[in-house]
Amino acid sequence: MLQVPFIRENKEAIITALKKRNIDAQADLNAIISIDVKRRSTQAALDFLRSEMNVASKKIGELFKSGNAAEANELKNGVSAQKAEEKSLADDLNSFNEQLQELLYKIPNIPNDLVPAGSTEDDNEEVFSEGEVPTLFDGALPHWELAKKYDIIDFELGTKITGAGFPVYKGKGARLQRALINYFLDKNTAAGYIEHQVPHLVNEASGFGTGQLPDKEGQMYHVGIDDLYLIPTAEVPVTNFFRDNLVNESELPILCTAYTPCFRREAGSYGAHVRGLNRLHQFDKVEIVRVEHPKNSYAALDGMVDHVKEILQELKLPYRILRLCGGDLGFTSALTYDFEVFSTAQDRWLEISSVSNFETFQANRLKLRFKDKEGKKQLAHTLNGSSLALPRVLAGILENYQTPEGIKIPEVLVPYTGFDMID
Repeated sequence: MLQVPFIRENKEAIITALKKRNIDAQADLNAIISIDVKRRSTQAALDFLRSEMNVASKKIGELFKSGNAAEANELKNGVSAQKAEEKSLADDLNSFNEQLQELLYKIPNIPNDLVPAGSTEDDNEEVFSEGEVPTLFDGALPHWELAKKYDIIDFELGTKITGAGFPVYKGKGARLQRALINYFLDKNTAAGYIEHQVPHLVNEASGFGTGQLPDKEGQMYHVGIDDLYLIPTAEVPVTNFFRDNLVNESELPILCTAYTPCFRREAGSYGAHVRGLNRLHQFDKVEIVRVEHPKNSYAALDGMVDHVKEILQELKLPYRILRLCGGDLGFTSALTYDFEVFSTAQDRWLEISSVSNFETFQANRLKLRFKDKEGKKQLAHTLNGSSLALPRVLAGILENYQTPEGIKIPEVLVPYTGFDMID
């Protein structure tokens, strides 16, 4: 969420920046500034009135003590009249605050200068690629057919017990899935991230804190009777560790990692490109989250990108990195890099990770601040990334590592799986 003083001082620059997102924010920003003027004026009037009432209350007490009851009662009647005015001003102030908050929640983060202009994923900018796409043998299969052939993932059983998009992993498929989770966590902890196990449901305040609400409520599963949400990513509970926190500058950076299942409704997702593991309603993911000093956050983002690169290099999967354009950039992000692995059997790229810097956008919602060496309180920067989302990594391994004899296991995973071939 953008800060109101920043909006007041930089309105035209914000309007220009948000055009990268293909958004005309002028009307909303004008409304924010107008309501804020009324809010500050009302706050000042209320503060002044309360100050007068406090002075009068003290004088009333002194008058009663000195025996001037008549004068005290007259002053008391005046304070009683002021209470009605106080309530009216307080009601107005609450109304202005609510209107302001509602408008602020509609404004997305400002894109970083590096974000290219564009409307769709076709306008994303490829900034890096690595690895050779293997040449598959005649008769090579897409991963959903491999899963059935080797009896390692049962999509039909998942549909039976829950619905489409909820697969059941079996035998070596389940063990490979667990191996990937442990491998990712080990890589993250070796890089300094502290592992956490977190709740898989969050309250509404947590959803607002990281920006899933009110922007993505249609994609989240809501447990209505308890007013809780199934998490779409571990980013939500982990980043909310720091909601309403004031940390010391010396504590930064803070690095966290967590494995969780993730739940996304993905409404309107149909077609050949969502077959098999390509798009699921429940999937596993290992996440990394950082809380950074503002001056260090973009160096940290580069470090996160390099960290994910190293994982994919060890898995020996062909991949590329995209810098997302304004039209494809997430609501809360200032700059995002997407990693995509090449699925040889499907002849297409599959997104497997997003690494993002949110700057102060989430921190302002979370009221996450740090105290610098001079004792001044500042908003921290938050970052997060997938390291990695499992379904499409698994799809890439199954398809790119298949042979006529079976599916090889990437060498780095063999100590975790205990086997080197699915056959």
